[in-house]
Amino acid sequence: MDGTTPAAVSAPGQRLAGPRTETVPDVISGGTPVRPRICVVAPTPLLVVEIASGHEDSGMSNEHADIHLHPGGQGLWVARMAVSLGAEVTVCAPFGGEVGAHVAQMLGTDQLTIHGVTYNGGNGAYVYDLRGEDRETVAYMPPPSLNRHELDDLYGTVLVDALESDVLVVTGAEPSSVVPASFFGRIVRDLRSAGKAVVADLSGAAARAAAKAGPTVLKMSHEEVVAAELAPDDEMGSLRTAAEQLVAGGVGAMVVSRAQAHALLVTTEGVRRAVGPVVTPLDHRGAGDSMTAGIAVGLGRGLDVADAVRLGAAAGALNVTRRGLGTGRRDQIERFAERISIEEMD
Repeated sequence: MDGTTPAAVSAPGQRLAGPRTETVPDVISGGTPVRPRICVVAPTPLLVVEIASGHEDSGMSNEHADIHLHPGGQGLWVARMAVSLGAEVTVCAPFGGEVGAHVAQMLGTDQLTIHGVTYNGGNGAYVYDLRGEDRETVAYMPPPSLNRHELDDLYGTVLVDALESDVLVVTGAEPSSVVPASFFGRIVRDLRSAGKAVVADLSGAAARAAAKAGPTVLKMSHEEVVAAELAPDDEMGSLRTAAEQLVAGGVGAMVVSRAQAHALLVTTEGVRRAVGPVVTPLDHRGAGDSMTAGIAVGLGRGLDVADAVRLGAAAGALNVTRRGLGTGRRDQIERFAERISIEEMD
């Protein structure tokens, strides 16, 4: 497929791509890639059903509602933002059951290349009610654990695709029981041994396993650092110490997002923070995933880690000003990144 028309639902292992809406050059001056190739591991793609209030000018009563269906999950939100930033993105993920078929079909319009593996258990789903002040979870159908054959297929698919990419992004499973922590450590270790850049956005045991394998960048939220028992609390000193210990143990760069506070960047060169304009969020969810995508795309373009974090911080900041996870405009994100500085900390 040439990517100019929506594809039909692909069988496991086949390419599924959506239409291209923007044409950009492959390289800029000096040979730096402007459209890097990003491979994203998405262990648990989900169907997201949202119930929203009906339009006031529709003439319908308040009992009527708008219902929206989206493909979701951490890996897909990261992939969507990476596409917005101009990357060529391949998603490696399991698809199965009634939900999986629908998710795969909807991804045909997302400008992604999907390499799916067979999933006998079937994908999970969320139903959210957005009509109140807060997002209410109406129903959640968790996906079952991948069996050993499905794990082997997913590993092989990721390995081959990542070796052909500029950057591998490893995202987590929800719930964590779907994929064992050892899977993440193994894929990070093998790709780093092959000289590939790896950005890991993980939590819990998966994050600890990936950290031991030495990813190029490990990103975690302050809450995830504490939950993984890497720090006793979320105070700045505790987070800094935890990040420094991970870097000393082999992590190339540790990024700790801290909600609306400045994100930390810790490398062997020292401790820095990303400082930029303060924005009022419409929906805080998705900021971390957008940040991960920006970091990966930045590294794929050949930026150093500090400039990649600037791009990631801009993507995360602008994402929370929008309705829709993993969404944003490339031109706005890149201009906003110019207003973010990476400052040294004592």
